[in-house]
Amino acid sequence: MNEKKEAKRLLSMAILAGKIMLENGAETYRVEDTITRICTARKFVNYAEPFVIPTGIFMSIGYNDEIITYIQRTKTKKIDLNKITLVNEFSRQFVNTDITIDEAFQLLHEIDSTKAYPRSVNLLFGGFAGGFFSILFGGTFLDFISAFFVSVLVIETKQFLEKYNIMYFINNFVGAFVATVFAILFTNIGIGNSMDTIIIGSIMPLVPGVAITNATRDSILGDFLSGISRGMEAIIVALSIAFGVGLTLRLYFLYFGGM
Repeated sequence: MNEKKEAKRLLSMAILAGKIMLENGAETYRVEDTITRICTARKFVNYAEPFVIPTGIFMSIGYNDEIITYIQRTKTKKIDLNKITLVNEFSRQFVNTDITIDEAFQLLHEIDSTKAYPRSVNLLFGGFAGGFFSILFGGTFLDFISAFFVSVLVIETKQFLEKYNIMYFINNFVGAFVATVFAILFTNIGIGNSMDTIIIGSIMPLVPGVAITNATRDSILGDFLSGISRGMEAIIVALSIAFGVGLTLRLYFLYFGGM
């Protein structure tokens, strides 16, 4: 195989690595740095110039007097920091060893197909997160118990909707709706003391913390397009949660008078 074809396959492989990172919540600068290091690890590449935004990767590399360009459309799927870490480790291995591009493709496909934590683990620790947040905001032990179970229901609902590729606005709206309905129910039957703290704790698994953090970091580093894009994503998610909670409480107090 001649070097030009090898350069094209190298570019394709680097884009795959960046795609995995971007779709699992990596920051823009981290994706750009990773794919640049991968491409420049081979001597037949003169230069590498990436441009990454949350919905796409644009990459050009120089081979002799030619420029090879690749464009990859991406969509944010979920937050999986484990895959980001695995790709980072892979990039170091590729740069520091003589691993072939075929082997690199195989490793990346294995990383991409790596399953996240088991469903039971996600539900358990998501429930603990919601319960402890309710205590953090002044809740009692009963509120902790209520928020724990409500958070489990919220995560289960969100994961169920994600299987059908429901848009994230509806996904988070329904999750907030479920959190509020069961917080009201648990309070009325006496399992919880404070409806407010149960709701606050149980919607925490929906809060777009990574999107807010990445938007801030991208903006500080000068990637304003990515920063604004991620910031808008965080705002839309926050609004969907607010609408879900607000509408449910409005209907509850309107038709039941708060009982």
